[in-house]
Amino acid sequence: MATCEVVAGLFPYPENLAMPTQPVAGGGLSGRATTLFAVAAGLAVANIYYAQPLLTGIAHTFGVGSGRASLIVTVTSIGYAAGLALVVPLGDILRRRRLVVTMLLVVAVAQAASACAPSIGWLTGFSALLAVCAGVAPLLVAFAATLATPDQRGRVTGRVMGGTLTGVLLARAGGGLIAEFFGGWRTVYAVAAVLMVVLALVLHRALPDLAPGARLRYPTLLRSTATLLREEPLLRLRCAYGFLSFAGFSALWASLAFLLAGAPYHYGEAGIGLVGLAGAAGALAAPLAGRLIDRGHERRATGLLMVCILAGWGLTAIAGGRVTATLLLGIILLDLGVQGLQTTNLSVIYALRPEARNRVTTAYTVTYFLGGFAGAAVSGVAYDRAGWPGVCVAGAVFAVLALLLRFVAARRERRARVRAGTVAG
Repeated sequence: MATCEVVAGLFPYPENLAMPTQPVAGGGLSGRATTLFAVAAGLAVANIYYAQPLLTGIAHTFGVGSGRASLIVTVTSIGYAAGLALVVPLGDILRRRRLVVTMLLVVAVAQAASACAPSIGWLTGFSALLAVCAGVAPLLVAFAATLATPDQRGRVTGRVMGGTLTGVLLARAGGGLIAEFFGGWRTVYAVAAVLMVVLALVLHRALPDLAPGARLRYPTLLRSTATLLREEPLLRLRCAYGFLSFAGFSALWASLAFLLAGAPYHYGEAGIGLVGLAGAAGALAAPLAGRLIDRGHERRATGLLMVCILAGWGLTAIAGGRVTATLLLGIILLDLGVQGLQTTNLSVIYALRPEARNRVTTAYTVTYFLGGFAGAAVSGVAYDRAGWPGVCVAGAVFAVLALLLRFVAARRERRARVRAGTVAG
């Protein structure tokens, strides 16, 4: 409990203040509080990705083929998408602290059960359960944005997103290393369960107990998410950017493991995970993008980050599938662009409807996640038919489409300003 007492001091809310509805006047979030949100978001989202480097070990344990083991990843993806669509919006009508803690405890139970799973069928079922409740990270991003003051919202969103994205990458590396050196894949699930229990205790003590931002029935809440997309063109545009950028991101990581596991590399789980650490540098882009947004440069940041993504694909193509400095630099550039663009997108859309940030988050993250699903599917086909060069071409196409969409949106925006000036004149 000593840890909880220390963490509680990160937030300037008196314990006897039952339902604060706004951050302390002029205070916003401290640097340590933002770090807590970032670490919590990273640990929460990691649960979705631990299994990816463990599939060969799982298949060996249960005596099944790679296709049957890979179903765990598919089911986890579907469950996570369902959680984003059906659970995350609850943050607008329920007490967020209670919702976050409850979801973490359910994930902990599912991870503990996974560590003891007697068959591949049970493991797949437990994976689906934890995936539905693993959408804590987007809840925490929206929570932090609500507590932040307007002039720090970009920086806060960037740091929390940086933590989330670091969690994604470190989960792959950490899962592989723990499995290889500390007792196999079951140990990974057991460690994850313990981490979620500790995190739930810390956040229950540290997070403020904000009152719900809206009073809606659940069916109305879900319908209003679709209404937001229909009524907010900027939200639709940023969702499209997110779809295309994460499609490219997933295309890279879906096929990179096959590249590294095959000839001439024959990397094991740990080796593949360590190469994945190169992408952790991408988390640095999130806070940098946040600072640009706080200074009013979100349009410039968007264009530069899209160019960075395209340049990353160019370098990975030049590397020709060899593990060289060129390939690693391409991975870093691509991740910098994708992570920075996601932070930019969220910072922009959070300014649209403050009372509906969780529903806005749902609209964006579901679209974003669907992009990842599409990118992984395209990547698999491209790798089967054309190898690594085919994956690079597919990723570059996603990047070019995003740039073209940005160009069209900028032209429309300029024309709208001209028409507005003509009318005013």
